[in-house]
Amino acid sequence: MRLNHVETGSGPPVVLLHGLFGAARNFGAVQRALAPVFRVIALDARNHGASPHAAGMRYETLAADVLETLDAIDVPHAAVIGHSMGGKTAMRAAVMAPERFDRLLVADIAPVPYQHGNNGVAAAMRAIPLDAALSRAAAEAALMDAVATPATRAFLVQNIQFGPSPHWRIGLDEIAAAIPDLEGWETPPGTYDGPVLFVSGARSDHVLPEHRPAIRALFPATRFVTVKNAGHWLHADNPAGFLSVVEAFLRDWKG
Repeated sequence: MRLNHVETGSGPPVVLLHGLFGAARNFGAVQRALAPVFRVIALDARNHGASPHAAGMRYETLAADVLETLDAIDVPHAAVIGHSMGGKTAMRAAVMAPERFDRLLVADIAPVPYQHGNNGVAAAMRAIPLDAALSRAAAEAALMDAVATPATRAFLVQNIQFGPSPHWRIGLDEIAAAIPDLEGWETPPGTYDGPVLFVSGARSDHVLPEHRPAIRALFPATRFVTVKNAGHWLHADNPAGFLSVVEAFLRDWKG
């Protein structure tokens, strides 16, 4: 599948891959900061943002979407930054086609299965009554039992197109069906031997010391960095801290 992309700047290409229920715009601040030096390409995953909707969201499929899209927009190789679901997609793509990736930054996710409770979140989203009277506040209130954090509820509700005929922009049914695959992980054969940086939020428990053997088995040249004052959404919790890590990782790379 060819994905929707948002592109700014010129120079060596840097590809940005967002997390579950997100969109290319989630990396807007990072994209703007890097654009004076790099060609920055933020992709909407399938069933997200303005990309097409289709069943099937195994990471092999998501990685193939990324590679097909990079072919279509003439990006033979790039540095890739992926957060959460986007980080797993980036990892899978890098092992599938290591010659396409100059370096890889994985934000707050490991190549392991998780139990994040997204089945309940997706069910609560699907239960929101999409009638003409629906307001943003009412949609957020409908998610309170399944989603504890107001900021996360607001983030999820960004995926609704409000108006006379409210509807989900995202392929919510397709995403809901794929939650087991998205929370899971099938370890691919092979390795990616280029430079890899795993960046974690100091308040997050997504990348733990016991995950490091699995990480190094796939990515032997891995380094680890922690961003202070940040949880899983580290690029939103501490934008300046996350950006400084990204800029340092890209500083000695000429594409």
